[in-house]
Amino acid sequence: MKPKHILAATALALISMGCSSQKTAETQEEEIAQNEATAGLQEKLGMYTTVRLTADLSHLSDRERQMIPLLIQAGEIMDELFWHEAYGKRDSLLNALTDDAAKQFVKINYGPWDRLSNNEPFIEGIGPKPDAANFYPHDMTKEEFEQADLPEKTSQYTFLHRLPSGKLITVPYHVRFREQVERASDLLREAATLADEPGLRKYLNMRAQALLTDNYQASDLAWMDMKNNTIDVVIGPIETYEDKLFGYKAAHEAYVLIKDMAWSKRLEKYAAFLPELQKGLPVGATYKKEMPGSDADLNAYDVVYYAGDCNAGSKTIAINLPNDEEVQLQKGTRRLQLKNAMQAKFDKIMRPIADELIVADQQQHVTFDAFFGNTMFHEVAHGLGIKNTINGKGTVREALKEHASALEEGKADILGLYMISQLHTKGEVDGSLEDYYTTFLAGIFRSVRFGAASAHGKANMVRFNFFRDQGAFSRDEQTGKYRVDYVKMRKAMNKLSELILTLQGNGDYAGVGKLLNEQGQISSQLQADLNRLSSKNISVDIVFEQGVEVLGLK
Repeated sequence: MKPKHILAATALALISMGCSSQKTAETQEEEIAQNEATAGLQEKLGMYTTVRLTADLSHLSDRERQMIPLLIQAGEIMDELFWHEAYGKRDSLLNALTDDAAKQFVKINYGPWDRLSNNEPFIEGIGPKPDAANFYPHDMTKEEFEQADLPEKTSQYTFLHRLPSGKLITVPYHVRFREQVERASDLLREAATLADEPGLRKYLNMRAQALLTDNYQASDLAWMDMKNNTIDVVIGPIETYEDKLFGYKAAHEAYVLIKDMAWSKRLEKYAAFLPELQKGLPVGATYKKEMPGSDADLNAYDVVYYAGDCNAGSKTIAINLPNDEEVQLQKGTRRLQLKNAMQAKFDKIMRPIADELIVADQQQHVTFDAFFGNTMFHEVAHGLGIKNTINGKGTVREALKEHASALEEGKADILGLYMISQLHTKGEVDGSLEDYYTTFLAGIFRSVRFGAASAHGKANMVRFNFFRDQGAFSRDEQTGKYRVDYVKMRKAMNKLSELILTLQGNGDYAGVGKLLNEQGQISSQLQADLNRLSSKNISVDIVFEQGVEVLGLK
């Protein structure tokens, strides 16, 4: 016979097991659903491959090495501001989650919407991502905005808020974020004291002031004048992709960069060709009468820190700035190729995509040099074309509103290929056109996986469908692989260039909307081919291990 205390313990255990069994039965469906959700999030996390973001710092001076942590700290503040613009209350969202996979995926996307899947919500109970992001009241209609008598409502640097009375007001970024921009400004000024290169020192001080006033043009001009700096930083509210309601509002971001002097020397000659290439654009004279500034430079960098907008979802691998049309016409733009990030994407994503989707005898034409060149000339091509409509509708960006970013990215892609074709004929570009054209098609497959919600993704779909309709490539039904027709691709390139430039010059909002809606969709056939990439565990994009510790700095 068992002692009484053991019998009692056994009875308690049985009672507990009974209660536990009852509880398990009641929550079984909930736990199954939770497990399925976790498995789904783990699969989503698998779309990204982790890259350790490092660079060779051995050639930097002690003062330059001291600058980098200060610039990263300023970048961390931009990250905080972008969280507010993209979602709102970051800490409340993260603290409400108990699943580590959910927290990690929220951090990648700066919110509960999957940026690589058309911004679909991945947290239960979360509705669609507002087109207004957090720039406008979510109950504001477009009609209400248009009728509001607010001089600064279309400014890139204001929020629209609703008062308790229901009235709309504008709030400048530097007012809404006063504490944060003051801290960031102080960090830039401290970094400026360590800058031995005069141009960099001037830019850092002017950018510090711009953060406090939202007047960025003077600092943009100072940034354009920098030529000999090894360290660089792009920081502030810059791109307008996050505002899908109008495309007016700029979102905060930061890159901390180290210039590759040797690679940059190889690239510096190309900006000088812009005026000549502008004259030869395959469009009527009215649409190419603007002359791009040729006082622009083209450089290669290793990026050592991403923050905010550029770090959300798919990662930027090249930069073309400033966006200010007046600065572009006066000075041109600077094109920054992020070489280490680009190499990581080519090795881990582009090469495997080519093996799966490009016919065997053309796979040799998918090369890193062509990938670098296509990406680089995409950025250079932002300087070509037209910035102001020909019929008094204002700038192209103002006239096309929320469609402007997608069409501009499409323009840069297609005119980048046009530039390569023209410069190759002149003997100014190395390699074969077959390399550039085949890599271009493989690049479309890479970029459309970012989803139709991305300006780049939608632009790529327009081009893919346009090229398909023009016979620029064919698909082998047996192997499911694609073959480029190089002659037809060149003809399609010229035809699409003319269409896009005409739409931009006319400020044809309705026409652009029609093009994006009809041609910016992923067909079931293409989706099936893209699914093959996922089944082969080919990543869609990269995420970074980054920061001061990764760089070995303190």
